[in-house]
Amino acid sequence: MKFIANSPSETFSIGEQIAESLRSGDVVLLFGGLGAGKTLLTKGIMSALGFDVDEVTSPSFTLVNLYKADTFDVYHIDLWRLDPASNPAEAVGLHEILENDNAMAIIEWADHLGDFAIPNRSVRIYIEGDGDVARSISVEIP
Repeated sequence: MKFIANSPSETFSIGEQIAESLRSGDVVLLFGGLGAGKTLLTKGIMSALGFDVDEVTSPSFTLVNLYKADTFDVYHIDLWRLDPASNPAEAVGLHEILENDNAMAIIEWADHLGDFAIPNRSVRIYIEGDGDVARSISVEIP
């Protein structure tokens, strides 16, 4: 799927649309530069999952935020501050998170995972653009 978001509200709405295809156990991998809208897209996903979007914040400094949505738990992970060579998956306890059958994970800066093998269904989302330009959002759902 490909989308063009001309505004922050459209990025949020695209997140809501993506959420319709998500299920427990999924790992959402977000790729995009600083300011691309990864957290805003996550807010849209969380809104559609019945979670208060005012509680959704970037986990840049906490690394992992846990949100108890209506249907399952969502781990919101941000790998931006972690060196890809330092095994970020281990640093955030990704193996343990993925063992939770009633959870899904949304990972910002997923490129920092390197060759970490995701054992669950992976949804890859690429966001291009920053600042005031429109965002191109590509979604790959197996």
